[in-house]
Amino acid sequence: MISFNPSDISTKKLHGYLLSAVAPRPIAFASTVDAEGNPNLSPFSFFNVFSANPPILIFSPARRVRDNTTKHTLENILKTKEVVINVVNYKMVHQMSLASTEYGKDVNEFKKAGFTMLKSDKVKPFRVAESPVQFECKVNEVIALGNEGGAGNLVICEVIKLHIHKEFLNEDETINQQKLDLVARAGGSLYSRAKEGFFEIPKPLTSLGIGVDAIPLEIKDSIILTGNDLGMLGNVDSLPKPKDVNKFAKEHPELLIENKVKKHTFAKAFLAKNDVISAWKVLLMK
Repeated sequence: MISFNPSDISTKKLHGYLLSAVAPRPIAFASTVDAEGNPNLSPFSFFNVFSANPPILIFSPARRVRDNTTKHTLENILKTKEVVINVVNYKMVHQMSLASTEYGKDVNEFKKAGFTMLKSDKVKPFRVAESPVQFECKVNEVIALGNEGGAGNLVICEVIKLHIHKEFLNEDETINQQKLDLVARAGGSLYSRAKEGFFEIPKPLTSLGIGVDAIPLEIKDSIILTGNDLGMLGNVDSLPKPKDVNKFAKEHPELLIENKVKKHTFAKAFLAKNDVISAWKVLLMK
């Protein structure tokens, strides 16, 4: 066994140990608005439920380890005192991951990740329509745990209205955990699917992915490609160059077809192997 005091190692290394050892962690997909009403959407895995009466959820947007800056979510909450916490299931996990990209303050992550903005009943932030359960919350208190990089900020949220899609309920109106199919966060690029175990999602590009909103409509409207597939396609910083697409087409003439359903099926097969670039080449071949 190795042992050390937290102060004896770097914050980055300690951060990695904590995230890998305290896992899997539920994900708070937090929607906020700034003072002008501009939406923001970002996931946080320092999150859980802490009370039923009153109903209290707490999540913690930490100060960035690398440069000690704060996230837009925290900045918005300090001004508006409102948030919607959306739960994340497997069907939307790749889109959720794309939304964690550090886009500029003027960028709407709902659009970038391909989510639908749903008006809330009691708070200003929008809900994620694709999320199976959504909690509208007022923020009772924000407790800063420190001023250095890596320090958390406990956002104590009181649920004032919750929404559950009926398809995830049993006949007695309890939640069916199998149908809900929640995912959780672990260390590095690992996630955990509640009913199946660990899987991996490449971290969002630091160079910023093009986003689902930049994908051509004929691909976004596919009857084959899912939201997760679109999230993967949106996590590239640029599309393959025409010369690379043409070279790929010559190497794989069997994939050069006009039938959209078959073409999207081939692309989906590449995505299943995490080969996003080849999937894009299939979709761009003419």
